[in-house]
Amino acid sequence: MDVFESLGKIFNVSLIYATFRASTPIIYAALCAAVTQQANILNVGTEGIMLVGAFTAVAVSFLTGSWILGVLAAMCGGAVIATIMAIGHIKYNSEICAIGMGINLFAIAITKFLLQVIFNTSGSFSDPGIDPIPTVHFAFLENIPVLNGLLNDWAFTEWFVIVFIIILQFLFYKTVWGLRLRAVGQFPMAAQTAGINVNAIKYQAILISGLVGGLAGAHLSLGYSTQFVENMTNNRGFMGVAAMYFGGANPALTAVGCLLFGFSDSVGARLQAYGFPAQFVLMMPYLVTIVVLAVSMAIKVAASKKKESSLITG
Repeated sequence: MDVFESLGKIFNVSLIYATFRASTPIIYAALCAAVTQQANILNVGTEGIMLVGAFTAVAVSFLTGSWILGVLAAMCGGAVIATIMAIGHIKYNSEICAIGMGINLFAIAITKFLLQVIFNTSGSFSDPGIDPIPTVHFAFLENIPVLNGLLNDWAFTEWFVIVFIIILQFLFYKTVWGLRLRAVGQFPMAAQTAGINVNAIKYQAILISGLVGGLAGAHLSLGYSTQFVENMTNNRGFMGVAAMYFGGANPALTAVGCLLFGFSDSVGARLQAYGFPAQFVLMMPYLVTIVVLAVSMAIKVAASKKKESSLITG
């Protein structure tokens, strides 16, 4: 009976919101990577863009007292970092993975440096003057216990990510721009022959990706928490890239992959309260990352072989 009671405390209704809350920063990061992947550009720098966005959001929110300005500044900061990546990759034909890893290392160093210079501290910065992203409260749900716990007091950016998934899904698969973006990613020579400016589309994809990555960082530091901690992204950008591979850069399927990470993180945090070793709990998201990548690559290989066999037999 004690075992069932413990399981009931771990796997209950509140786990649903805990899973979504833990998944939201990863969803934003995954959507950041999905935009460029549609143009066949692997955005390994998602982690760095997200970290710069997180610091910028906290700094501007603290200095101006406005979370809106903090979020906008974070998105602009992400766009600046993405522009550097775009110029290096498109104009100078540099390897995108090398640029992305350089961006990640630069982001760790510059945010640590600015934390010391601007706030005269190291490690972390939190202050009551930081204006957080507000939560949304529905008064009519207060008398409905289950829905009140599930749907009330979400951060604005947690609601927005659902809308954003729908928007990107529509843009990718129902608009001319989305068709051109996918054409550039899959058949660049054919797209160029059809009169599409391939480089312009790639610049647009990377720039939009930077804006989304900056928003991911802003949510992490102003919505998920109200502080900045050195390297606070904690590999969420890489998890987002893994989830993007799992979903084939499809926004809806990518979000499902992110929920797996959020679920493992939430369950792990609860297991730790019942005496599970902290090392095992910390390891869970990374084990899920490996599993997700392995499954997605296996599916991709199987689909490729099926396509080849159909071409041979046809």
